[in-house]
Order: sequence, then C-alpha cells, then structure tokens
Amino acid sequence: MSQRDTLVHLFAGGYGGAVRAILTCPLEVVKTRLQSSSVTLYISEVQLNTMAGASVNRVVSPGPLHCLKVILEKEGSRSLFRGLGPNLVGVAPSRAIYFAAYSNCKEKLHGLFDPDSTQVHMISAAMAVKGFTAITATNPIWLIKTRLQLDARNRGEKQMGTFECVHKVYQTDGLRGFYRGMSASYAGISETVIHFVIYESIKQKLLEYKIASTMENEEESVKEASDFVGMMLAAATSKTCATTIAYPHEAIRTRLHEEGTKYRSFFQTLSLLVQEEGYGSLYRGLTTHLVRQIPNTAIMMATYELVVYLLNG
Repeated sequence: MSQRDTLVHLFAGGYGGAVRAILTCPLEVVKTRLQSSSVTLYISEVQLNTMAGASVNRVVSPGPLHCLKVILEKEGSRSLFRGLGPNLVGVAPSRAIYFAAYSNCKEKLHGLFDPDSTQVHMISAAMAVKGFTAITATNPIWLIKTRLQLDARNRGEKQMGTFECVHKVYQTDGLRGFYRGMSASYAGISETVIHFVIYESIKQKLLEYKIASTMENEEESVKEASDFVGMMLAAATSKTCATTIAYPHEAIRTRLHEEGTKYRSFFQTLSLLVQEEGYGSLYRGLTTHLVRQIPNTAIMMATYELVVYLLNG
C-alpha cells in the first residue's frame, strides 16, 4: 500500500469516527449511566395497592427513556454531551490508525491466505487493534470520558471539567488510577474481530451480487448511492451481532472506571455483578447501546468507504 493510500485510510477513518462520536454522544451518556452502580438514581418506585388495601413499593428497572428524562430534568441538555471532548480526542485518531492498519494488514495477508477470506479479516482486525499497546495508550482517555459522563450534577451546578477530572484521578489513585478497566478493554478485542469478519463477509456477498447483475445486463460496474446504503446495512448487522455477543465487557469496564468502588479486576467484577444484581446486570443498557451503535457504526463505515472512494477517484 502506497503512502498516499495509507493517508487516505487515516483521514477517512478519523473523519468517520469523529462524525459518529458527535451524533451519538447523548446515547453514550445514557448507556454509561445505566451500566453504572449509580443506576439507582434513575430507578422509579411504583406504589401498588394490595388485596388487603395496604400499599407497597415495587422497584422498577429504569429504561433508556426514563433515564434520559431524569438527566434532562435534573441536569439539562448540556449533560447529554458530557465526555465528548475526551471521546473525540480518543476516537478520531484511534479510528484513523485502526482503519489504516486494517487495510495494510489485509493487503499483506492476501499473499499468505486466500484473498478476502475469513482468516484474513480475523487476523487483520485483531492486528489493527494493536493489541495491548493501543488499549494501554488510550485507556486513560476512556476512563476520563466515563468519569465525566457519570458526573451527575443538578442544573446550575458547576460541572467537572476534563482537567479537573484528570487532577482528581491522579490525586486519588496516582498514575495507576488511569489504567483501571484495561482488562475489560482487552476482552473487547473480540467484539471488533467478530464485527469485521461479519461485515467483510456481507460486503463481499453484496459485491458479488452487483458484479453478477452488471455482467448479466452488460453494464459497467460503478459505485452508486445504493452501494453505500448496502454497506451501512452490512455494518449495522455485523455490529449488532458482535455487540450482543461481547456486551458484558462494556458493563464490567464501566464499573471498573467508576470512582472509589469495590470493583478491582475483570473476573472479580463479573462475579460480584452476577452475585449481587443477577445476570441481567451484564446486559443493562444494551438496548441503548444498540440504538447508539447501529447508526453509529453504519455512519462511520459508510463515511469511511465514501471518503476512500472519493479520494481514490
């Protein structure tokens, strides 16, 4: 791959990642609140009348809309964009590097395996994540983002800023504090691998269908708007499957990112969540996450593919 091609993938990946982060930030905030131990702040108590005439309170698990309503009422609309700064700082460059590395890996592996085979996509996706190095480097950014999103303050109160949050983490836990939750992020590599394997498979099927269709009609194959719609649907489908399978690592990471909690390691947090809150706690916020991730990933992948297409003429 030429230097120009690498730059094209860098720019396309960074731009796609930034666009998706801005558009879906409110859903990210709601999802993080639902995953956290502070979810009780958004639980409503429903009073029920019993047969004997007495009344009892029943705790109802908060849904995404209820959580959103509480945030808007108590904190204001600006709170829905908490953590956007760190998110952009982390997402844009990480997505840029990821897509450039993914494309480079695919090209190199085509000489070792069948072109566009499952093996190529799996290895390329895993290699592009840069394993422990990239996760270790970006973990402080995601921790600060989570802390800011969990900082629930009433409307009118001064909200914690990014630098104030950084100072607080360092004061409380030192440098080690910035690397809480890394084990859960390592587990998240599986989601990326599953996503790209399914995405590339669907994309290949769509390409084969288009080639067969154009050959049958004796037309020249050119990119159309429908092709990018197909890529968006492929991205949405693959991300839905991958996210649903690997979601528990998200819930565990949020708990590990919380300030001053009893959660210390991946398996210890997993065990505590199951014991104290049941298996359902591992999937709390999944609906919101999917509502965010499906358009999020569709926008990012279509933007990436479109920018690559336009820059490559």
